[in-house]
Amino acid sequence: MSDTPANELSKTINGSQFDANTIADIKSWLSSQFDAAGKDHVPDFEYTSRTIQHLHNLATVSQSKTQAASIIANDFRLKATEYRAQAARIREILENVGLAQEGLPANVVASSQVLANVANLLNIRDTELSSFLVAMGDVSLRKTGVEDKRAKVQKESKILLDYTRKAIARLTYLKRTLAQLEDDVAPCETQMDGWKTNLAILVSKERQYLQQYSNYKAMLNRVGYTPEISHGMLVEMAEHRKDLEKKTKPILDTLRSYQDLPPDKALAALAIEDKKRQYNAAEKYLEDVLQSALATSED
Repeated sequence: MSDTPANELSKTINGSQFDANTIADIKSWLSSQFDAAGKDHVPDFEYTSRTIQHLHNLATVSQSKTQAASIIANDFRLKATEYRAQAARIREILENVGLAQEGLPANVVASSQVLANVANLLNIRDTELSSFLVAMGDVSLRKTGVEDKRAKVQKESKILLDYTRKAIARLTYLKRTLAQLEDDVAPCETQMDGWKTNLAILVSKERQYLQQYSNYKAMLNRVGYTPEISHGMLVEMAEHRKDLEKKTKPILDTLRSYQDLPPDKALAALAIEDKKRQYNAAEKYLEDVLQSALATSED
């Protein structure tokens, strides 16, 4: 152990202030402990704030427990002295009435010893019948409590066993399901690969159809198609066209008949010019009707 004086240690250990009496108490306690253990001297070690604090706590706890043990030991010694004195008085009384242990039969001594052992087992101070009855009642109550606890534990164990069986059955089912799913992995992967391929094809077709849709939309915009032109309007315009064709057909037939004109060129030229005017008038009428129909649809 270091030979540094206690008052110097109280000033130099890690800048912490320790009372010299505290260090002296620690040294004294260590010496007493090593002496009690049969050691000649306390080994040398370095005093630090941590070791001093730790040793001081140990010394305080040890001294408190030693003092408590001394008090209990003194109490036990006092009780033992009283019990020995009481035993001597009882032995003297028994000897006076002729009931000394040496003069009793062996079976009586054995019975007395059994009675004493039972009293010690039941933790009673005397061998009175009332004390035995009270102790036996207490034992019965404790036995009943233990049996109740045992029944409760058995019931809980049964419930836990039932839960365990159900858990094992569920685990078996889950294992079987897992094995089945693992078996289905390969076919599902193949099917998913097929779906991926089809999805790629569908995506390509989608892009193609969107492009065609854009092209058709642009084409319709170029020809002047608008959403207002419905199927019914187109049917109406087609019927109107048929009516116009019916009206112009006689004129065309007449023009075709003029292919067999008389040889007089002057009359033929006049007739041709007249029919051309009629044809041009019919064409102009047809254009006006178509333009009016388109204008109506746009409005």
